[in-house]
Amino acid sequence: MEKLLIIAFILLILWNLGAGLYYMMVDKGKTDRTVKSLSWRIGLSVLLILLVIAGIFSGVIKPHGIHG
Repeated sequence: MEKLLIIAFILLILWNLGAGLYYMMVDKGKTDRTVKSLSWRIGLSVLLILLVIAGIFSGVIKPHGIHG
């Protein structure tokens, strides 16, 4: 379940990144849709990082080290 949530967040982040690129090319700086789309991307990225940190501290996500 945790992996699906992370994948969904990554897909939303990529969608907003693509939307920002599309709006930048189409609007040519006349509207603020590019800024809104990229702001959503940043917000979702920060939220994803905070959720992963919270998952690690709560024990839901168990990180593993590299054993050599």
